[in-house]
Order: sequence, then structure tokens, then C-alpha cells
Amino acid sequence: MSAIVLEEHPGTTIVTDSVTSDGLTEFIEKKLGGKHHRFRRGYKNVIDEAIRLNSVGEESHLAIETSGHGALKENHWLDDGAYLMVKLLNKLASARASGIDGGSKVLTDLVVGLQEPEVSVELRIKINHNHSDLKGGSFRDYGEAVLQHLENSISLDPKLQKVPVNYEGVRVSGHGGWFLLRLSLHDPVLPFNIEAPSHEDAVKLGLAVASAVKEFWALDTSALDKFIQTS
Repeated sequence: MSAIVLEEHPGTTIVTDSVTSDGLTEFIEKKLGGKHHRFRRGYKNVIDEAIRLNSVGEESHLAIETSGHGALKENHWLDDGAYLMVKLLNKLASARASGIDGGSKVLTDLVVGLQEPEVSVELRIKINHNHSDLKGGSFRDYGEAVLQHLENSISLDPKLQKVPVNYEGVRVSGHGGWFLLRLSLHDPVLPFNIEAPSHEDAVKLGLAVASAVKEFWALDTSALDKFIQTS
């Protein structure tokens, strides 16, 4: 969809949620000539951010989540999957009208050059909101404390770099990949996303987080522990 929108609106900003890959940023900015604005999870968040960008003079025509929820400026920012499908069908019809009859290949060719990671995982680190380590506070306060501690820990590791522009959680680059630890919008959970060029590199990223959060006793890190033990 980004490829189609950028054909129609060269250089426009594409707003996505926070868990999109570095490969997508490179594809949008280097291959398609657009600008990638990675924001927060939640389709309403990405839509509202696209509207805000337009209001301050930064042109944006597409807001889309990794789930597939998306909205277009031309469709009044409605979360309308049927409208997005029509955009794809129009692309096929336009290709046929131009004498190009490649079927679905017309669409798959749009993403040629998009790099996919070798390893992509999402783990869930649960917060036991009844644990005494919360000291009577909310799970949200506890989660924010975890993120702050992780951010401080990362600054001491020369192999890891905090991503400078980030709107949700702690996103870090290193070992050829990246990770994002963030607080769920509604639940006592810290979703943990990792993308890396190999399982070994993904485990290194996982170990960095496991080491940073090991003294937060209200965290259930069993999913993370299992992942890093598979190395």
C-alpha cells in the first residue's frame, strides 16, 4: 500500500505503528522515496498522528498498522479495509489497461526490495499486578519503571544504541537487528519484539533485556528465558 500511495503522492510520510521493521524504513525511504514515521500501536493512534502531521504542514496520506488496519487521507481517514482492497484492485486493473497482464505479480512486484529479517519474534513479559514488588502501585507505573531501568542499562552497553526517534517503549539497535520493549495499551504485559539476521543475534538482544530486568521480581520472564535458552 505504501508503494501505491507513494506513486500517487511522491515524498509523502507513511505513518505506521511502533513494531515495524528497519527493513520497512529502508524500503519506504530509500526505495520508494518517502518518509517513514514510526509511531505507537493502535490504529486510532496512527490515524490521529497522520492527521496531526498534516495539521502542522507535513504531508501524510497513509496511516497503517502491522495488523493491516489502515486509513487514507483521500478516504477521510476512515479505517476501511474495503477501500484499501479497492486500491489494490485498481492497481491490477490499471496494469491490465496498460497491457501488463501479470496477475498478482503486479502487486508482489511492488514490494521487491523489501528486506525481511531472518528472525522475528514477539514475546510477552507479564506483570503480576498482585506482587509485593509493586509496593501498592499500578502495573503501569511498574512497567514504566522497568522501561526506564532498561533505557539506563542500554546506555552502558557500547554494542547497543537506543533509537533516537521513538514514540513508544524502548527501541534499541544492535547485533545487526533491533528490539522494542513497550507497555501494553490495556493489559499488565510488556510485549517484547526482536528482529535479527540470525537466531544467535536475536538471543544476544534477548540476553541484554533479560539481564536488565532480572531484579524486577513481579515480571514473569518465562517466555524470554525459554527463548534465550534455545541458543
